[in-house]
Amino acid sequence: MEKDIIIIGAGLTGLTTGFWLSQAGKNIQILERQNRVGGQIQTYQENGFIFESGPNTGVISYPEVAELFNALSPSCFLETACEDSKRRLIWKRDKFHTLPSGLFSAITTPLFTLKDKFRILGEPFRKKGNNPNESIAELTIRRLGKSFLNYAVDPFLSGVYAGNPHTLITRYALPKLYNLEQQYGSFIRGTIAKAKLPKTERDLLATKKVFSAVGGLSQLTFSLEKAIGDEHITLSANDISIQPHGQKWQVKFSSPNGEQKLITKYVITTSGAYTLPQLLPFIPKEKMDKISNLYYAPIVQASVGIQDTKGLQFKAFGGLVPSLEKKDILGVLFPSACFSNRAPQKGVLFSFFIGGVKHPEFLNWSDEKLKALIKKQLHKMLNFPTEIEPDMIHIFRHEHAIPQYEQSSGERFKTITELESTYPGLILAGNIKGGIGMADRIRQATEITRNLIQSNK
Repeated sequence: MEKDIIIIGAGLTGLTTGFWLSQAGKNIQILERQNRVGGQIQTYQENGFIFESGPNTGVISYPEVAELFNALSPSCFLETACEDSKRRLIWKRDKFHTLPSGLFSAITTPLFTLKDKFRILGEPFRKKGNNPNESIAELTIRRLGKSFLNYAVDPFLSGVYAGNPHTLITRYALPKLYNLEQQYGSFIRGTIAKAKLPKTERDLLATKKVFSAVGGLSQLTFSLEKAIGDEHITLSANDISIQPHGQKWQVKFSSPNGEQKLITKYVITTSGAYTLPQLLPFIPKEKMDKISNLYYAPIVQASVGIQDTKGLQFKAFGGLVPSLEKKDILGVLFPSACFSNRAPQKGVLFSFFIGGVKHPEFLNWSDEKLKALIKKQLHKMLNFPTEIEPDMIHIFRHEHAIPQYEQSSGERFKTITELESTYPGLILAGNIKGGIGMADRIRQATEITRNLIQSNK
């Protein structure tokens, strides 16, 4: 059987690519190893709680996010976080403090030292860095000061990457921040200059708001699946192997219907770096090693529901814990404060994150041990009286949760470009390049589609 384009992986990248290509009239097939679509995205419902086992939120960083939801309406609706959830909390010593959002709060916050508060006034006048492999920690100390690293950047990276600011490279992990300094010489000057740039109507779709889908993120992936059509998605596709086949590609795999072979002009991989050696056996080992050695932070996520908080309020996005504080959790999000109908009227839904780069051992803890840790932090960090116990705790383990854009990333990106040039029709996508957030995945998928359609006109 011959297809125009074959996509490996039915996560957000693969589904979005498949959706836009289908809309353009292309005959596609998506191959997915699992028996469901969505990849890391999966929403559950139980006793009035709606919770996620993977990503909880994204940011509308690019117009492509709003455009995708608009195209899927009315089967799926974008939901942005409510005003109460704008507040971010950072743990210091024995309680959570609000991360500053304005001049007065920046002056009065106990999170940063007095020296660094004054030092930030000089940020626009400091020389820009010249080390392309500067870590986020080095950049932060150089431009803002160590207390900003400890109580702003480090916990932020725990929430986004579950990573280490000393090993994440700025131009790969936070390219927008890197470009602010390189183009404008300063974060503050760059932010002001970019705010003054004229914006098109399309530019204004990128609002920077936190988003989910009404009813949970699986509504997004289910809607994409429905729009693409079941006949164009093969689930439980195992032992997938891609080989050059003349001027085209042959894709072999096993399915519940037996061994299958497909021929295609284009094949797009969107699965994790650790899957590539088996997928692409024709690539020389020295090249494969450069694109498959991406490290993924392991994460334990726990969805915790309480039916009645007895009046306790949690009006914030969530709380993050700096490494310096040596707690056993990375942070806790408050999804029921962000989005509607995520918990019963008097209740609350939390999402705890545990492990990450610095503590991969938590992945091997038993459910009982993890639940005991969570209950302890509910009472100690979130101030629940000891008589209030969770009505629901679900533990989710992710061995390959979040890719770490460390120093090897430059060589990986270069090698990907070389391989795509050497093997026409092969497109290497997914979180191995182009960012780790849901908005990054949607944007990448849209760009792949646009490029394929342009090249085939």
